[in-house]
Amino acid sequence: MSETSVIEVEGLTKRFGDTVALGDAALRVDRGEIVVLLGRSGSGKSTLLRHLDGLETPTSGSVRVLGEEVPSLTGRRLRALRGRIGFVFQQFELVPSLTVLENVLTGSLAELRGPRLGLWSYPKRLKLAALGHLDRVGLLDQAYQRADTLSGGQQQRVAIARALMQEPEILLADEPVASLDPESSAQVMALIREIALDAGLTVVCSLHQVDLALSWGDRIVGLRHGAVVLDTQASGLSKAEVMEIYGKVVTSTTELSAIEDELTDAASVVEPVR
Repeated sequence: MSETSVIEVEGLTKRFGDTVALGDAALRVDRGEIVVLLGRSGSGKSTLLRHLDGLETPTSGSVRVLGEEVPSLTGRRLRALRGRIGFVFQQFELVPSLTVLENVLTGSLAELRGPRLGLWSYPKRLKLAALGHLDRVGLLDQAYQRADTLSGGQQQRVAIARALMQEPEILLADEPVASLDPESSAQVMALIREIALDAGLTVVCSLHQVDLALSWGDRIVGLRHGAVVLDTQASGLSKAEVMEIYGKVVTSTTELSAIEDELTDAASVVEPVR
């Protein structure tokens, strides 16, 4: 890997039976970059993210993250790499019956031995760290509430705090605001960017909201049918140019609005886990 890059993907192909989820995909991300993946459901966004964390094994190609060839890692070495990568999911993946604080503390389990039952079983230093992260995401006053009593936007903030417990170098986010309303979406994405800039995090995030992607990311990477069809800086990129990712050539603002509505409706259906 180069001295500046933390992610290097070359010739990545992934097949599920007869379905090609990724075809000869390539991606390079430098330390501190904030990259947005755009594309329809099934375009390969989730599959690409899952390869970066070792959740999928490529059919062929190379995936290097933080200097490690990810597909070759197993056991302790793979767990060590995952400890350096935070992952925020669309469906929050919280334990509803646990308190907010307990959910955040689960982000530290990789560094602990044995199961943990209740707050008392976590070291004081980790509880203080978890409270600090909750304060960072604006939920300190909700620390002892059950997670299932929170709104969707609040639950995603808890998920972000949980990821921060790992003190990650890279943050992956798979459609983190797809199930949130526009106001909550903007707040959550602004929070992720603010934290990333403050901590020097590298972020790779899949989204479907074009306006949000253009205003939030440093760089836009577009996927279509498992291939990278666009890779450019977000600055100066127009919505019409972005829509070409989806195989659409926009000729009017009315058509642009109709396409965006179509993409929003499609994104409300959870993409199959791949």
